[in-house]
Amino acid sequence: MTASAYPTTWRRPPQIIKSARWRYAVQFGIAIYLALAIGTIEVDWARVAAGLERGQRFVMGFLQPDFVSRWGDISRGLIESLTMTLTSTVVGVIISVPVGIGAARNLVPRAVYLVCRGIIAVSRALQEIIIAIFLVAMFGFGPFAGFLTLSFATIGFLAKLLADDIEEIEPGQVEAVRATGASWWQVVNYAVQPQVMPRLIGLSLYRLDINFRESAVIGIVGAGGIGATLNTAIDRYEYDSAGAILLLIIGIVMIAEYGSSYLRKFLQ
Repeated sequence: MTASAYPTTWRRPPQIIKSARWRYAVQFGIAIYLALAIGTIEVDWARVAAGLERGQRFVMGFLQPDFVSRWGDISRGLIESLTMTLTSTVVGVIISVPVGIGAARNLVPRAVYLVCRGIIAVSRALQEIIIAIFLVAMFGFGPFAGFLTLSFATIGFLAKLLADDIEEIEPGQVEAVRATGASWWQVVNYAVQPQVMPRLIGLSLYRLDINFRESAVIGIVGAGGIGATLNTAIDRYEYDSAGAILLLIIGIVMIAEYGSSYLRKFLQ
């Protein structure tokens, strides 16, 4: 494209509402709605003041973390979280690959596509905390419920993105492999897999990071992990121990972030 093909003058983008009166009316209506919505918020200023005081104590505990007093509970919680994170990510990736392939409309029949897309929709429709509450009620407190929760969430996350990536692959490579008389499995192995594998590796590492952070959240409802230890520390007003737990979570997430970035560069 030559330089003359680019526009030389600025043009105002088209407006959805062309009438100035209607634009002002919509803006005024939005302002009125926000004012009314804010007015419906009931604020108990005495409770806010008490909350700020508790927040100050929590911040002071965060600045003076105690890694010693409850180190036994903290270490067990960390081991549970790391175990849940690794196992759920591996199991979720293993299940996500066939589901993601089945959810790609350019590879499978429509019936298989609808079934796999339904699985993805169900997994993505439910938040991890809701699934964790349900599974804790079924299987009781402990890391097993957390493992199932994170595995279920991983399937919806990875399968969705993998299916979308497969649908956007270069079709020429697929047609070239098919022209050789290759079977469906050979087409997936030699035409689809090389194009989506770097993306799948990156998404798997990203999900590993997410699962560790989510393990701290679902632990609050009894699904094991470091979240249960954190919830207990906060309930006992042991803010110094809670600060230590949060610092450990931040540190592990940072290590996982830098490690995954290095690993992605190494694999690519």
